[in-house]
Amino acid sequence: MSRNLKYSIIILFLLLFLLFSFIVSIIFGEVSFSLHDILDILKSGEGNLKYAILMKIRLPRIILGIAVGGSLSLSGAILQGIYRNPLVEPYTLGISGGAALAVSLVIVLGLQTFASALALPLAGFAGSIAVIFFVYVFSVQRANLQSNNMLLTGVMISFIASSLMMLLMAVASNESLRSIIFWTMGSLDEPNVLLIKVAFWASLSGLFFSYFFARDLNALRLGEEKAIHLGVNSTKAIRFLFIIASLLTGISVAVAGIIGFVGLIIPHIMRLFAGNDYRILLLSSFLGGAGFLVLSDTLARTIISPNELPVGVITGIVGGLAFMLILRKKYTI
Repeated sequence: MSRNLKYSIIILFLLLFLLFSFIVSIIFGEVSFSLHDILDILKSGEGNLKYAILMKIRLPRIILGIAVGGSLSLSGAILQGIYRNPLVEPYTLGISGGAALAVSLVIVLGLQTFASALALPLAGFAGSIAVIFFVYVFSVQRANLQSNNMLLTGVMISFIASSLMMLLMAVASNESLRSIIFWTMGSLDEPNVLLIKVAFWASLSGLFFSYFFARDLNALRLGEEKAIHLGVNSTKAIRFLFIIASLLTGISVAVAGIIGFVGLIIPHIMRLFAGNDYRILLLSSFLGGAGFLVLSDTLARTIISPNELPVGVITGIVGGLAFMLILRKKYTI
């Protein structure tokens, strides 16, 4: 089988997987539909309650799931390629820690009452951007971007942010404490359509721009010095890839909270099927992450219906079990 045919089959399979996830998420819930019902509901128009459930609740969650799942998985694939480390994920650089700390501060101080529904997403994004800037500045030495320094700085920020969060949680009221815990578990229940659109188009833009560096990522697998000998400006490539991955992660965390394991496990699974060529790995990771998170969200909101679990609980359990199985496989980044 030729390489192009293999890649085409893999992408087709992942598109079908995403379509399957979409259909399952549309059909199942506290109020279940059949495919025939959906056609009738769409014809009935806005006056129907089921139409409102379909178009204003489930469809936005699916779109956000595609955006966040694709963004986190794509970011994980990029960062694992930059650092040549299979344990790196989007949250390793402290981006989630900065976002969580900012959100916790807003909740404890009661500032969300001033900006309504936008307070927590804006705080999360501001915290993410602050960490991105801090990591970037402290990783630049003599006009060069030191990837090892970047990774170590991010890990230290994560520890510091976690400690400060525990401090805030220790002095928070019971209601604030519950809000912080629920946010850190992640959720796709975002009512703001504008934020969903921003996350969706940002994810597609990140996928588009990442392909300008697919060749560079393939070269960086050999190490930064060898990549330079192959004609790759490794400092420039790492700088732009870091910005792409960080912004995608920051937007995802700001809109949906902390959803673990998607950015770690999906790139691993894609490597098992698609290999290490980033020309296929970037797109396959995006599609795989999108489908996985949409299915996980469907399970989270139906497994104990009418109550709903945070989607991070499902991704953590499924991702952790899958990762242990993958550890039995021997392959290299």
